[in-house]
Amino acid sequence: MNAPIEHLTADTIVEFLASIFERRGSEEYLGEPVTMGEHMLQGATFAEQNGQPDEIIVGALLHDIGHFTSEFGTFSMDDTEDRHHEDAGAAVLEQFFPSVVTDCCRYHVAAKRYLCATKPSYSKRLSEASVHSLNLQGGPMTADEVAEFEQNPNLKQIIAVRYLDEAGKVAGMETPDFRHFAPRVQRLVDAHMRATQS
Repeated sequence: MNAPIEHLTADTIVEFLASIFERRGSEEYLGEPVTMGEHMLQGATFAEQNGQPDEIIVGALLHDIGHFTSEFGTFSMDDTEDRHHEDAGAAVLEQFFPSVVTDCCRYHVAAKRYLCATKPSYSKRLSEASVHSLNLQGGPMTADEVAEFEQNPNLKQIIAVRYLDEAGKVAGMETPDFRHFAPRVQRLVDAHMRATQS
């Protein structure tokens, strides 16, 4: 399914996301030893294995959806400026998902900057590609940015997805495909649509 984004509905968004994974999931993930699809599926799998709630599992599954070209945006190791893939993805997700899922996408870059500022040891976890993108994204947060970021009501979940983001870079790891997670994704969409229509 390759429908224009503006034509997506609560009944078609999950199939649209599934088609992105199927059509684009094998693309290179910023020089990492995994593909783009493998990266996101690994994060979701780790979350599921650890008994995390649907919001964290789906947040990890979709946090980098904005990287896909033509649908959203892109990034490469040759970039000299940030492409704000987190905003591109969140702009689509916010129409269909609760704020916690959208925030896990929109702020996973900010979470990296936050953790680098508040937990210096965190920067040692970062891959070469993550360090490169961090520099384009503004580097560690300032004290004022930290204070503002900590006001986000979904901070705990955003940080959890950020750690899953760093974990999802295991070469050769086997995971379920997107279809395995699709029922969880649809449940969140349906719940969000009911909440916004009530």
